[in-house]
Amino acid sequence: MAELLFELLSEEIPARMQAKAAADLKRLVSERLKGAGLAFTSVESYGTPRRIMLVAEGLPDKQPDVSEEKKGPKVGAPEQAIGGFLKANGLNSVDEAEVRETPKGSFYFLVKEIAGQATSEVLPSILIESVQALPWAKSMRWARTGFRWVRPLHSIVALFDGKVLEGRLDLGNDMSLTFGNSTLGHRFMSDGAPITVTDFADYKSKLTAAKVMLDPGERRKTIADAAAKITAAEGLVLKADDALLDEVSGLVEWPVVMMGRIDEDFMSLPPEVLSTSMRSHQKYFSVQNGEALANRFVFIANMEASDGGATIIQGNERVLSARLSDARFFWDQDRQQPLASRTPALSDIVFHAKLGTLDQKVDRVEALAAELSAYIPGADKYRARSAARLAKADLVTGMVGEFPELQGIMGRYYALQDGEHTEVAQAIAEHYSPLGPGDACPSAPVSVAVALADKIDILTGFFAIDEKPTGSKDPYALRRAALGVIRLIVENGLRLPLEKAFDAAQKLYPHMGGDSVGPDLMAFFADRLKVVLKDKGVRHDLVTAVFALGGEDDLVRLLARVEALGSFIESEDGANLLVAFRRAANIVRIEEKKDGTSHNGAVTQNAFEQDEEKQLFDALEQGSSAADTALSSEDFTAAMAALAQLRQPVDRYFEDVTVNAENADLRANRLRLLSRIGATLGQVADFSKIEG
Repeated sequence: MAELLFELLSEEIPARMQAKAAADLKRLVSERLKGAGLAFTSVESYGTPRRIMLVAEGLPDKQPDVSEEKKGPKVGAPEQAIGGFLKANGLNSVDEAEVRETPKGSFYFLVKEIAGQATSEVLPSILIESVQALPWAKSMRWARTGFRWVRPLHSIVALFDGKVLEGRLDLGNDMSLTFGNSTLGHRFMSDGAPITVTDFADYKSKLTAAKVMLDPGERRKTIADAAAKITAAEGLVLKADDALLDEVSGLVEWPVVMMGRIDEDFMSLPPEVLSTSMRSHQKYFSVQNGEALANRFVFIANMEASDGGATIIQGNERVLSARLSDARFFWDQDRQQPLASRTPALSDIVFHAKLGTLDQKVDRVEALAAELSAYIPGADKYRARSAARLAKADLVTGMVGEFPELQGIMGRYYALQDGEHTEVAQAIAEHYSPLGPGDACPSAPVSVAVALADKIDILTGFFAIDEKPTGSKDPYALRRAALGVIRLIVENGLRLPLEKAFDAAQKLYPHMGGDSVGPDLMAFFADRLKVVLKDKGVRHDLVTAVFALGGEDDLVRLLARVEALGSFIESEDGANLLVAFRRAANIVRIEEKKDGTSHNGAVTQNAFEQDEEKQLFDALEQGSSAADTALSSEDFTAAMAALAQLRQPVDRYFEDVTVNAENADLRANRLRLLSRIGATLGQVADFSKIEG
């Protein structure tokens, strides 16, 4: 068993692309190895800013021999058919073919024994095809060759069992990169001489000596540990930022963690401005002193300096000061103008060609937030209107123009300076939330009203112009908006009738006619709700069963019903009753098809001939009444308990009553009684939608 070592050395690869490129290379090579019949024990891939590489262990020296069999024409077939078979397979006569008996007669068969090739002969084409197939989100094209790759390639290492593979990557225009056994170390801290390698262990060892940390996980841990140590030494703590940690791990091949100081003159800026400026432009980590932002920042250098990094730290401090000077300029300039005075400028910004300007959207959100306030305990509709009116105003400020991530956040600061109520300012900051599953959900009443109005307006508008998500495409983030609405309602326990809210939002688009988008949006929300509940272990079919009843647009009530239904189905009575329901529904369906008529009419009590019929009828009457009473008071557990009482009379009915009686009237009455089972259960859910 032998080892394959493969490296592509290039100019710096964007950090966000490295992990996927390494995974794609592993996938593509693994698929082609399997397709060639080359088994392996393991394949690993790694990425650094300058290289993507792969190592495969346990490869055989050659492909396995295979036997290829082809079935030809029947013995005695026309000469033309036999001749065509011989010619297609390079045979001179039928004597070279094998005759076999099959259930359909005697046929000619050709059996070829194909010897496996040496693995070293197969690998070059596998590697080249994998490189050519590797997808990049963005790539560059060589002007002279037409070859596309993320960044200019410099060399390729391709070793099998310690020997260089004979192959080359064609770049076009008579240019190519030949497979070799040498690479380069760190751009600054190695001597720049080629490094000749023999296998993966040698490769990794020599790269480490040349100041290249190959494993991105190792670089990540090195940065995290060193940053924690350097901040703890001053009684501080690094502000957690996993996404930034992943990114900076892809910016360096030899991470060196350093800490700089923020000039005290800038500490009066809002902490979000400081941290965003450091993170977005410079890839610096913020440092905290308790809950407050400390006047320190942590950054990652790609080299060890002879002076311990003093010059590098000073240089980064100067760069940060320049950035923060810009931020302070925007902060000072923006505060010279009241936030409310900026709202007219929103009429110059198109929200969507078919949905009007941002100013028109604000008008709609303002009206809708006031209307939704009636369903949100503690929400002042006048403050909701004020917050909605000002919510987008910071989009035309200098600070948000420079740092779009601060939209809403800066609006809060400017609103407070203008003397707006704290609830209004808070709603401005929170109206975009929640942005994702990890984002906090607003709970302040005014914030909830504006956040709901903003998202419902987006959903209603785009559904009205038929710009709905399709497959994996959701350019307007409507799935995220729907999940945000669900979280706002559920986590705040709001009794909001969604269809009424959708209709109210649609009426605020006076230029749009057409049918209500409410039904389509409710179906969309049903799918999103299944996603939310799946993460909590709730079965999707239970959500479908409750939604199928129709008319249920109160998510809090719906979830309570789903929870009660889930507990009921998991009980012995519920599981058995589900089986009985299916049996009854199947019998009724089959007999209705046979009779060409419906059997869902009234049941005639005087026609009962057996006690089991009357007992089931009485149980259905009592169960239906009890369930109806429980449902009216939203006691869904009690409604399910009422249905559980049906199990025994239903079981006895199936054991002792012959549904398809010879008497036609008796048979029809018994079928109507069976149909009544489904109708009674249908008060709480559509049991036909429940699986298992």
